Amino acid sequence: MNSINTNFAAMTALQSLNQTNKNMIETQSRISTGYRVGEASDNAAYWSMATTMRSDNKSLSAVSDALGLGAATVDVAYVAMEKSIDVMTDLQKKLVLARQPGADRAKIQTEIDELQNQLRSISTSASFTGENWLNVDTTAGSGYTASEEVVASFSRSGNTVSVGTISIDVSSTFLFNQNGAATADARGILASNRVAATGAIGVAGTIVIASTTGAGEMDISGAAITETNIDEFIEAVNQAIQEMTDAATNLGAAKSRIDLQSEFVSNLSDAIDRGISTLVDADMNEESTRMQALQVQQQLGIQALSLANQNSQNILSLFR
Repeated sequence: MNSINTNFAAMTALQSLNQTNKNMIETQSRISTGYRVGEASDNAAYWSMATTMRSDNKSLSAVSDALGLGAATVDVAYVAMEKSIDVMTDLQKKLVLARQPGADRAKIQTEIDELQNQLRSISTSASFTGENWLNVDTTAGSGYTASEEVVASFSRSGNTVSVGTISIDVSSTFLFNQNGAATADARGILASNRVAATGAIGVAGTIVIASTTGAGEMDISGAAITETNIDEFIEAVNQAIQEMTDAATNLGAAKSRIDLQSEFVSNLSDAIDRGISTLVDADMNEESTRMQALQVQQQLGIQALSLANQNSQNILSLFR
């Protein structure tokens, strides 16, 4: 039926054109933002999951930073320990030289003094972001802990999140302890008393390889020092080197663990990014193809609406 009050064809054409224009706006938004789900109204479930995953990924980024700081702290301690072992090896060589009859022990002691100073300097310098695992102070209230924690993971179970850590035992790592009240066997690998016969740390020991202040440490320049005493010094230094090697091994293992965890966190973050992309990112190939189709539909819709409006004009010819 043709009516001058209602143009059914034009109404249909207009509705179709409006829907096409709406679809074009949606497609243009996806192309410009790159998101298929940019807000909750697009897809509430996907938007909620993506938002939670983005939040978790930011937390993982913080974990990665913490692992980086932890790795740097361990690396500083390891490098310092490794250099200290080198210095201790040189010190042992000097003691072996002093064992030779006729050696000028006073001059050798001068070199040993400098090596002991170097050991103190290395341990004092082995600090990163205020953390020093080679030169500590176990005095109550100083903040010292025998086990250092490095943030290593962030996980979510339902609505509950948890943070995991890597524990590093530093109780047997320090070379010097600034705690003046510490017992003779708790002053550090270099400053603790060592038993003359075995070189092992012991409360009743009398040998101190290097003290925190330089007082009371091993000295071969005295007239009363015998070859037997020097042999005891050599054994004490040898035992200390073994303990420092064990400490360096533990630090190296901790560094390796942190590096592995850091690599895992990086890969996990990339996997979450891919998951978010699958949920909310737009397929640009699909959207470009859809845009071209909508442009054709828009042009056809405009033409259809124009033809529908012309139908009303045809009614006038009936009255000529």
